[in-house]
Amino acid sequence: MFDTRTGRKLVEVHNLKMHFPIHAGFFRRRVGEVKAVDDVSFDIYEGETLGLVGESGCGKSTCGRAVLRLYDITSGSIRISGQEIGDAGFQRLRPMRPTMQMVFQDPQASLNPRMTVARIISEPLDEHTRLTRAEKTDRVYELMDAVGLNRDFANRYPHEFSGGQRQRIGIARALALNPRFIVCDEPIAALDVSIQAQVVNLLEELQDRLGLTYLFISHDLSMVRHIADRVAVMYLGKVVELAPRDALYETPKHPYTEALLSAVPEPDPSIETRKKHILLKGDVPSPANPPEGCNFCTRCPKVMDICHKVEPSTFKVAPGHSVACHLYSETIQKTAGETAAIEAQESTQQGE
Repeated sequence: MFDTRTGRKLVEVHNLKMHFPIHAGFFRRRVGEVKAVDDVSFDIYEGETLGLVGESGCGKSTCGRAVLRLYDITSGSIRISGQEIGDAGFQRLRPMRPTMQMVFQDPQASLNPRMTVARIISEPLDEHTRLTRAEKTDRVYELMDAVGLNRDFANRYPHEFSGGQRQRIGIARALALNPRFIVCDEPIAALDVSIQAQVVNLLEELQDRLGLTYLFISHDLSMVRHIADRVAVMYLGKVVELAPRDALYETPKHPYTEALLSAVPEPDPSIETRKKHILLKGDVPSPANPPEGCNFCTRCPKVMDICHKVEPSTFKVAPGHSVACHLYSETIQKTAGETAAIEAQESTQQGE
């Protein structure tokens, strides 16, 4: 298990917002905005894998792309290796591109169908290095070896490969410039189950060998438990819980995290039949019109009056474990403790 106390912060994200404008009418006036990522903060340590999970549409992929500055962010701070890139322009970002790369979700859509594997993998080398043609060829073969692709396939096109092989091509391209930080945007979602484990094992092997740092985005909680050191849970553009992997899976604090984990099937049928499933009512609100107060208040099984009025702060409930929920505010906990004491006293008096 990765220990954050022994590492240095490689990625620091604070109060990140990514809002997309909504235009309507004949004059295309701005009438609102989609709050895809709304005030998100987290750190990633060198050599660590941070899992980012949540249901479809919660803003995971947008967050990953914003961290790499594939979007011009609305506001916030993004620091990579101590350098602020949140407000950086093209000229400042270009020399930093080799240190941060991305593996995309759909390997077929992210590869140019008119380019051979060798050209796809060498394209970053063409843009950012001055290697000779022979040196580029050697580097392409080296990368193909690293991801388990046959060198004889270098002059083939993407459509001639399986989904798992295409994803390996995407990983090889991401590794071409020796990056330190890679955003893996659901890299196994489009693959067969039999291939998913191979790709995840490859990512782990490359991390150990090259000292890579990952932001691993996924909705597969079982796979995240296997690969991640810490896990951040997103709901409607916000991080609602952030904790070490084992702590989050064994003692989830946020009601949304509890509901997510209750939906993960257990391999043992005897355990599955005894397991309590939490069914959330209603639909996810629109990020263009989130509810007042807590974003989860419309579906939360533990909702309180304050949840509809006040947005919850982030509370630290254990070392490295934080949760954005009113249930863990000092006022609520104190009131709950007093209520429990009164109830205990009343039951004692009735017994007498």
